[in-house]
Amino acid sequence: MDLLPVESPEILGKNKRRFRSLKLVTVNDDDVLPEKPFGVDYGRLSNGLTYYVRCNSKPRMRAALALAVKVGSVLEEEEERGVAHIVEHLAFSATKKYTNHDIVKFLESIGAEFGACQNAVTSADETIYELFVPVDKPELLSQSISVLAEFSSEVRVSADDLEKERGAVLEEYRGSRNANGRMQDAHWVLMMEGSKYADRLPIGLEKVIRTVTPEIVKRFYNKWYHMHNMALIAVGDFPDTQGVVELIKTHFQNKTPAVDPPWIPQFIVPSHEEPRFSSFVESEAAGSAVMISCKVPVDELKTVKDYRNLLAESMFFHALNQRFFKLSRKKDPPYFSCSAAADVLVHPTKAYIMTSSCKQNGTTEALESMLIEVARVRFHGFSEREISVARSLLMSEIESAYLERDQMQSTNLRDEYIQHFLRDEPVVGIEYEAQLHKTILPHISANEVSRYSGNFKTSCSCVIKTIEPQAAATVDGLRRVVSRVNSSEEEGRISPWDDEKIPEEIVSVEPNPGHVVEQFEYSSIGATELVLSNGMRVCYKCTDFFNDQVLFTGFSYGGLSELEECEYFSCSMGPTIAGEIGVFGHRPSVLTDMLAGKRAEVGTSIGAYMRSFSGDCSPSDLETALQLVYQLFVTNLEPGEEDVKIVMEMAEESVRAQERDPYTAFSNRVREINYGNSYFFRPIKIGDLRKVDPFRACQYFSNCFKDPSTFTVVIVGNIDPSFACPLILQYLGGIPRPPQPIMNFKRDELKGLPFTFPSTVIREVVRSPMVEAQCSVQLCFPVELKYENMQMEDVHLTGLVSKLLETKILQILRFKHGQIYSAGVSVFLGGNKPSRDGNIRGDISVNFSCDPEISSTLVSLALDEIQRLQEEGPSNDDVTAILEIEQRAHENGLQENYYCLDKILRSYQSRIYSGDVGASFKIQDEGRTRVRSTLTPLTAQSALQRIIPFPCKKQYTVVILMPQSSLFKKLKSFIGSRDAKNIQKKSQILPAADFGWHCRCNSFRSMPMEILSKSNKIIGNGRAHTH
Repeated sequence: MDLLPVESPEILGKNKRRFRSLKLVTVNDDDVLPEKPFGVDYGRLSNGLTYYVRCNSKPRMRAALALAVKVGSVLEEEEERGVAHIVEHLAFSATKKYTNHDIVKFLESIGAEFGACQNAVTSADETIYELFVPVDKPELLSQSISVLAEFSSEVRVSADDLEKERGAVLEEYRGSRNANGRMQDAHWVLMMEGSKYADRLPIGLEKVIRTVTPEIVKRFYNKWYHMHNMALIAVGDFPDTQGVVELIKTHFQNKTPAVDPPWIPQFIVPSHEEPRFSSFVESEAAGSAVMISCKVPVDELKTVKDYRNLLAESMFFHALNQRFFKLSRKKDPPYFSCSAAADVLVHPTKAYIMTSSCKQNGTTEALESMLIEVARVRFHGFSEREISVARSLLMSEIESAYLERDQMQSTNLRDEYIQHFLRDEPVVGIEYEAQLHKTILPHISANEVSRYSGNFKTSCSCVIKTIEPQAAATVDGLRRVVSRVNSSEEEGRISPWDDEKIPEEIVSVEPNPGHVVEQFEYSSIGATELVLSNGMRVCYKCTDFFNDQVLFTGFSYGGLSELEECEYFSCSMGPTIAGEIGVFGHRPSVLTDMLAGKRAEVGTSIGAYMRSFSGDCSPSDLETALQLVYQLFVTNLEPGEEDVKIVMEMAEESVRAQERDPYTAFSNRVREINYGNSYFFRPIKIGDLRKVDPFRACQYFSNCFKDPSTFTVVIVGNIDPSFACPLILQYLGGIPRPPQPIMNFKRDELKGLPFTFPSTVIREVVRSPMVEAQCSVQLCFPVELKYENMQMEDVHLTGLVSKLLETKILQILRFKHGQIYSAGVSVFLGGNKPSRDGNIRGDISVNFSCDPEISSTLVSLALDEIQRLQEEGPSNDDVTAILEIEQRAHENGLQENYYCLDKILRSYQSRIYSGDVGASFKIQDEGRTRVRSTLTPLTAQSALQRIIPFPCKKQYTVVILMPQSSLFKKLKSFIGSRDAKNIQKKSQILPAADFGWHCRCNSFRSMPMEILSKSNKIIGNGRAHTH
């Protein structure tokens, strides 16, 4: 009997054919793109407010709203520096209609979370307020629009309001004064020199934040916040647009336009022919880096010719970045990573940016290589093959967007209309964009693309900056590099690019297909499970969430916890070394070209108890993705000397960077206190790296992905079984099963980690040297869910309890006392091996940053609030809010492949799984439903007493990162500042000194971290995020 449908050739690639049948358009270069934004009810009220309203059902019963204001920090006067950002904070604090953070309470009550960087952003040129709200009840949309209407003209600026927000803004300011923040700020000033933008970073000045008066804030707000400077954008699952337009009119129409309001001035960023140089020394820098930024005017996007130029520019960056990646993987590379991009910095100016990360004392070599490469493009251009690869990448991107044009997220559409209002970017619709791509891309020549290298000439308002933890490069040395490269280009001494030979096929010999041994249908979850002839178990579920998405994950039990100490460090480096060689049978630099035009990605992970691979692909590229999985299992890795050398150099630089980071000693001590001093939790040091055996590392990695019989694979997405199942049989079923089992572990027999949480209270201060004072707090409680009493509900309950704690701690420390910017509560339940019996152990940790001088006071406030919740329980409103937040997240997740994949994986990995994934899925769903239906203030109180120690003050750990300081300052920090005393007085708690903090001065120790394959761009767009 046939268990699988027969392959249907006519279905093969149906999505691609749908795109390829899209008609070309007849256009001329000077044809003007439509000015009116596509697909939206667009207009302007009589008072000047612009509005955009669009119906969109992704996700269902949700709306993405925004109030975009053409007011940013560049409009501030000297005494106002930081006020644009303060206004944004005050908006969520109090308005004419809403007081005492009622807006935050409203958002939480409807499941629309409030948090750092979620609800608003201030930049040099604009401020944007954003809400993502449910609209399943008619009144919610009206109330949400009324909130934005309050922001537009009714923000309250009293002395009390301002005083309450100063602490949060100051903490955000303090958080920006780390190594990255200092480097960003310095580069911004260098780039904007000669312009008002140079002195108008959105975060502002500390002295202004501390001392600015309500009158100055109110003056700025009243001067610039006018209807003609604003737009209301609403995209969501509405019955029609007209009803939403009427709501906008109801809440905004009565706002009287100002008489002769000031128009927004334009500020010029001067150009310069001579390059500017900077050798920036940052003792806490994550490594050595080079940045080259060349300023050009922002391009207009008005005509078809402008659109063609935009495509050619995108092709240029694709092709250039491919070169950079290949150079970083050659013998003795000049840098570890390098990338290039264009970014609009401020309204009149955009920058062409190249950034690289390199080894210590290697910045001048990296700079020379970067300059030579763009000079090579200017002199020789790109090859036709490079252009073909870039063209394929762009065509693949637009194809995916076109196939999912009816499934675009409302937040993405909202962002397009925001940019239409703020920057006049046309919105022509995905279908027309796809037609333009198909019409124009084939005719863009290599010369058109290569000419964009001219924007990287050092005479093009160029700023060159090196960043080093210790001074090595000099400005004179950088000048000499520039002069040398320019001379080489002028004299024609730059050789052409040497292309690598690229294989035709990922799999050189097609595997013999396996067959299905057993097949199970789980109709309750719409999934099918196949047991293949090589022992692999495959479960697939067809969804229609996204037309161009298939996700999959395969996992097997057994990981790093099985290793002895003598092998641990070598084997833990296996993924890094293997990734450099190429785990899919081809070097990464070659594979990127082989995958051009295909949307298929596969990655691997090796954890304490599990190995896994995961993929994301287009349905039409499922074969390619499964070929990569097949290659993962059959590739025998053999490390070459150069491969190992590059990886170990990167690893050593990474460890040194961690040693420079003030947070390293803090993180290490947190780990040591909470999890013990086992080798598994110890940070990797340079000495450990030098003992790594690369052959053992690669052997271990290969063995992790060798035996298919140990793996369960879950596939979710737009799958056509008649097309997908033959591919599953060929590439997953075709993986050869080894004669003897390899790493065939039973989940109940795994070796557990040496995880021991302290049985008493431990309080410790870790002091690290810092350029500028930073303070971070981690408060941690042990969690142990008892096996004999435990139902699956306890796992769901722990998640809800952690959300309750996060909400209440934020209310106390931020909204009541105004002393933090944000707080996070995280849950870890991986302290035990994933066996079917035994207790579940882990911890719940509370994290926040704050003023060092009041850190111990805030810890006391947090502990008091947690103990109050244990003794008195939360309010009905508290419980309703967290249930609403959880429900809204669940509803959103039910429309996402990632969520569906995760739920099925959890069903397989659940301790109640016994061969029937449908039953396991059902039990978990029923557990969630029971928890929600029975959660009351009383049951929440009981859960808090059971899940964490009760009373909470009898067993916990607190580690506080503090700056190293003089003895006098240390004593002062224990006694507490005047601010701390005021908080203590208001809350009637014991002084911090009574807690007897143990002070620990630590030299840096490194900790394991993944080696980045991409450089972090240090230049930003001068944005300060809040909420």
